[in-house]
Amino acid sequence: MPVELISANHAAALSATLAARANRTGRGFCGGVYPITPATDCMEYLCNQSIAKSSVVRVESEHSAMGVCIGASASGARTFTTTSSNGLAYMAENCVTAACLRLPIIMMVANRTMGPPWNIWADHGDSLMLRDLGWIQIYCADNQEVFDTVLMAFRLGEDAGVMMPVMVCMDGFTLSHTIAQITVPEQEDVDSFLPPTAIPHGMGRTPHALGQMEVARQVAGHRFQHHLAMADVLRVYGEIQDSFVDSFARRPADAVVAYRVEDAELVVVSMGTIGATAELVVDELRRAGERVGCLRIRVFRPLPALEIAGFFAGVRRVAVIDRDISLGFGGVLWGELRGLAPGDVIVQNYIAGIGGGDVRPQHIKRIIAELREKDTAGEPIIMEDLL
Repeated sequence: MPVELISANHAAALSATLAARANRTGRGFCGGVYPITPATDCMEYLCNQSIAKSSVVRVESEHSAMGVCIGASASGARTFTTTSSNGLAYMAENCVTAACLRLPIIMMVANRTMGPPWNIWADHGDSLMLRDLGWIQIYCADNQEVFDTVLMAFRLGEDAGVMMPVMVCMDGFTLSHTIAQITVPEQEDVDSFLPPTAIPHGMGRTPHALGQMEVARQVAGHRFQHHLAMADVLRVYGEIQDSFVDSFARRPADAVVAYRVEDAELVVVSMGTIGATAELVVDELRRAGERVGCLRIRVFRPLPALEIAGFFAGVRRVAVIDRDISLGFGGVLWGELRGLAPGDVIVQNYIAGIGGGDVRPQHIKRIIAELREKDTAGEPIIMEDLL
């Protein structure tokens, strides 16, 4: 397989391009696109690709971009778009529509701080704002993961038992504009991995309306079906990992990436690029004889709660680093994980890097040192010098 030196923005667009070409024997490909920093490079790259049976529609807003994807997906096409921050907020209404209609739209989100005041740097508040809409959410730590995850997202979202949209999230600028080597498969290998898109409830060639009026019983039934399908995503994800190995001879990252946790007394938990930094810190502290490990949560929706709880068993202290804040509460990731640890485990929240602040090895070492001195968990700690 060839190796290319490209940004994560280009990696996402290249992956989407290969997936789009793989649907040439189906209903083709369509994407609605509107620029926003730091995701613009992704859509610009996509607009310049030659794809049979495709249409990349340049629209006047993010709301319309998702609207184009809804119409295209409902007609049976493979669909992709990308956005960030306030653009994601502007398309939120249509994100609800895409999820409720169970349309397998893939969206790359370059995580960026919500404004105003305006800030173009990374935090996870934008995608986490939409965590309960019925989208699968996956967070990446490097460029290769971005490429692989976009390919997996098409297979996952279009699975007959799943049928729902997928967000592939990456830290804005930290990944989106960082150049790295990635392995790119040949088109025929992608063709073997991605079967043609088949949306059983799509409109096909007979025009009809979607999203009709429903009574309470019907709405509850659809939500319950959606919930059951979401609960089955992790099993399907594992099957897709196996298929990925068969097609590309390498295994993509697990839903929860565990690093040196087998005998750890203290575990650092995070999402995105902070997780890669945490692994470097773990290696350094292990050489000094400290029993530390780390978990990187890749699949946030559905949350792999049983797997995470298993990693927490036997641990004495857990530091959850959130690159986000639920105002008046604390970190979103911490809020979801703190109940998964046994009662005698100290689970402390640290909020760091929101607004794009660097979270460096020395900062994670400081968090670990601070947590070692705690006898009980306290209120979320805002690392003000890391904001």
